[in-house]
Parts: sequence; structure tokens; C-alpha cells
Amino acid sequence: MGPPVGAVCIPVFLPLTVLFLISVSRSPEASVLQWPPALPSSDQLWDPLAPVVLLGWMGLHILLYFLPVGKVSDGLTLRDGSRLKYPINGFHALCISSGLVMLFLGLGAPLGRLFELLPPLAVCAIGASFLFSIYLYIRSFWAPSHALALGGNTGNPLYDFFIGRELNPRIGSFDLKYFCELRPGLIGWVVINLGMLMKEVELRGSPSLAMILVNCFQLLYVADALWNEEAVLTTMDIVHDGFGFMLVFGDLAWVPFTYGLQAAFLVVHPQSLSALGAAVIIVLNGIGYYIFRKSNSQKNQFRRDPTHPSVSKLETIATATGKRLLVSGWWGLVRHPNYLGDLLMALAWSLPCGFSHLLPYFYVVYFTILLIHREARDERQCRDKYGVAWDTYCRRVPYRIFPYIY
Repeated sequence: MGPPVGAVCIPVFLPLTVLFLISVSRSPEASVLQWPPALPSSDQLWDPLAPVVLLGWMGLHILLYFLPVGKVSDGLTLRDGSRLKYPINGFHALCISSGLVMLFLGLGAPLGRLFELLPPLAVCAIGASFLFSIYLYIRSFWAPSHALALGGNTGNPLYDFFIGRELNPRIGSFDLKYFCELRPGLIGWVVINLGMLMKEVELRGSPSLAMILVNCFQLLYVADALWNEEAVLTTMDIVHDGFGFMLVFGDLAWVPFTYGLQAAFLVVHPQSLSALGAAVIIVLNGIGYYIFRKSNSQKNQFRRDPTHPSVSKLETIATATGKRLLVSGWWGLVRHPNYLGDLLMALAWSLPCGFSHLLPYFYVVYFTILLIHREARDERQCRDKYGVAWDTYCRRVPYRIFPYIY
């Protein structure tokens, strides 16, 4: 499917997919293959509390963005030679959000109500994603040419709306893309998971071991992302991609409402988990997290300071651009060891849900496809950028994600 056709179909298909998955996770059958599919009724899609919760949550995190805590970091150099500044306080936002949620729970707030609010909250997040994307597209026509993303200024309105025309849209010092990347959706995912846990407590008196593992694993993932928030400044999303519907919808709707499907599934489909089974799953998640964190840290340290003692002795290949490619350490094992760690963790998140349903493994399947597609994009960009040096690297490191497999 070419980019223009995809730009038309995906903004329709993805919102329907979110609503479909939420509906299936709450149904007794939880069958993704049922036809006609189980879709929520119109009265399940709207609750006047949902927009209030969504706007309140967004407002809270806009305020937390401006907290005078943490450091301010420079982004990578832009085409005009400038470097934007970013507040590194996302972990503080997570801690304050967690404290507020605990306070509300202590005051008797029914956090388990989030289970019933999931469909209307998703509808509001989808609507907000479209409105925000329209605003970003319109304002991009007043941005200078050097502020536009290289791949988002094709002249095709539908494709440019989808992929995003402006690279780093800002209102004053408030960076819209950076804010959405790690703040409201990612932290919202953790809060929704906790709401599913509290709903299970309401129904059964205590949370199951499976629910606790899912909550803990995914909380670790989010906390790690925010603790290492500065690393996002060197990622493809920030450095290369424009800010359009693709990222807006992904950040505000797709992540919080599909990444935590396991917790929603467990509310209606409780699973018993043995101590041995739990131990194996914990070890798997630990291995995945270790690979993910160590490889990402090595890459980010090398990008920021290749003379640092932790990376200075690693073997590299010189390129015509003046940069060097790592061919030892984690990046000598496979070309994307961070993706390998990510996928091992994804599997560990789904295993507590058992093997009777396919739905809890949606994230594993989707994420595998996503990372293979992203890896293919990386390959094209790196081959165009580094030429012969990249071919040399590929010969030295033949496996892309899975050693001896792919």
C-alpha cells in the first residue's frame, strides 16, 4: 500500500481497531476472530465524565511540564544550526502523578471506574487526536522551511497531515511533540492499569498474581523511559519524523488504550499463575529489560560522547560523514539489540494471561511487526547516509534483531 493510500486508510482503521480491541477485551469470549466483531453500543461510547477526565489529565501534565525541577538538556543540532532546549522532568511528573493517584485512592476515589470509562475515554482521546492533528497541519504553513520535516512536505495534503509537516512545533518554550511523546499517554497507561487492578479488587477482593505482574512490568517500562527521558532526544521520532496524526494518535490514543490490554483482559478473564510460572516470567522480563537498557544506554552514551570510558574502547567503523558505527558490544551482537530486549519484555507482559486467548498477545504481534518495519526504515536511512560503511557494518553484524534467526 503506497503512502497516500495508507494515509487515508490508517486514520480510519486505527481508531476502529482501538475500540474493537477494548470491546473484545471486556467481552466474555474475548475472541478477535469472532464475526461479526463485538463492538460497543453507542451508549457505551459516551460518558460526560470522560472529556472532563481527559482534559484534567492533559492540563495536569502541561503544568508538570513547566515544573522548575530536573535539568534542561539540548537537543541535537537542527538544519539551521540551532539546538532546542528540553526540560528533563518526566520522572518527576510520574512521581507526582502517582502521589496524586494514591491520595485520591486514600480519599476513597473509585479508580476501578476506569474500567467502565475505557471506551468513552478512548473515543475522547481519538477525537482529541484528530483535532490536534488538524491544528498542527494548519499551523505548519506558517513555519519556516528549515523547521519542516524532510519527509512531511510532499505536497500531498493527506500524507502530510498523517506524517506531519513540522518537525518541532512549539508554543513558546512548550514543545508539543516532546510533551506528547512521554508524558500524558505513557503515564496514563500506568494509571489505567492501576484502575484495572482496583476493578479486580472490587470484583474479587484482592488482585491476582497475574494482574500484579502485568502492572509491575509495565510500570517498570514506563518508569525506565521517563528516568532515561533525555535519551528520547536522539530517537527517530524526535530527530526525523514530523509531528502529525501518526505520532499524535500513537501517543495519545494507541499507547494508553492498547498497550495495557492485558490488564483489561484480566479483569473479565482471571488467570491462576503458579509460583514457578511467575518466576519464569519474571526472569524473562528481567533478561529483556537488561538487554534493552544496556544496549540503549551504550548507544546513547556513544552518540553523546564517544570518548567516554564506557564506550571509548569499543570497535567502530569510520563513515564518510565523520561519524563512526559501533561494531562491538551490544551493537556487535545484532543491529538492533534494543528491539530484541523490547520483544522479550512484550512476551513477558502477555504470558501471565495464559494461552486460552489470542487477544493478550496482540501487543507482541503488533510490536514485532512495528519493530521490523522500523528496522527496515532504519536500514534505508542508514544505507543512504553511510553508504559503503553501512554495507561493511552489515557484513560484520549480519543479524538484524534475533541472533541466528533474523
